[in-house]
Amino acid sequence: MCNTPGAASIVLTCTDLYRTPLTPEGPLSRFALIKALLGPIMRLMFRPRVEGIEHIPGDGPVILAGNHLTFIDSMILPLVCDRQVLFIGKDEYVTGEGFKGRLMAWFFTGVGMIPVDRDGANGGVAALMTGRRILEEGKVFGIYPEGTRSPDGRLYRGRTGIARLTMMTGAPVVPFAMIGTDKLQPGGAGFPRPGKVTVRFGEAMEFSRYEGMDRDRYVLRAVTDSVMTEVMRLSGQEYVDMYATKAKAA
Repeated sequence: MCNTPGAASIVLTCTDLYRTPLTPEGPLSRFALIKALLGPIMRLMFRPRVEGIEHIPGDGPVILAGNHLTFIDSMILPLVCDRQVLFIGKDEYVTGEGFKGRLMAWFFTGVGMIPVDRDGANGGVAALMTGRRILEEGKVFGIYPEGTRSPDGRLYRGRTGIARLTMMTGAPVVPFAMIGTDKLQPGGAGFPRPGKVTVRFGEAMEFSRYEGMDRDRYVLRAVTDSVMTEVMRLSGQEYVDMYATKAKAA
């Protein structure tokens, strides 16, 4: 279970799937298989141009934090990285019935998705504690600080969970930008059309100077905003100082 006292009762669906470290007999072998099978197809369909991949450390914990334009972002990111990227996803992706449901569950957990009921009362805490455990095991954790897909292609205000994670674990943050994925899958639904995308990684950011200040809301906001500024620079998106969820509800 998670190391934080009291968190065991909060982290539900995620811990059962992530109770054991990844081994060659576990999801990592499925990841290698999926990457070998789908990698060439993805490259043909999306012709990804990857920039700055050298900024991702070869070992140790690291947070990949970027924009979120459409559903296929979470398929492309793990397949362009050398290291396996673990990330939080909706539990509905792995709870479907029948052959299609089992296939989706096999694929998403294989590429590194850890399902969490993010709509539940403790969804945010479950996601945070899961991310913390991943990083404490020296792995790569991918996160979209906006918390949801952009409703209109602009970059929205980041949630401070990204700041809590880097300050609690000391893991560096590598910002990244997905460029063009929204043109291939407008609205995030339906089968994506062929086209060209760019995945751009920035230099690693570290925030050790703020150690022990993960409860200071001003520091949390400053760290989050600095990460989002880098994501904006990499993506070229217009920035909106509003949460994407609020924009969707308007």
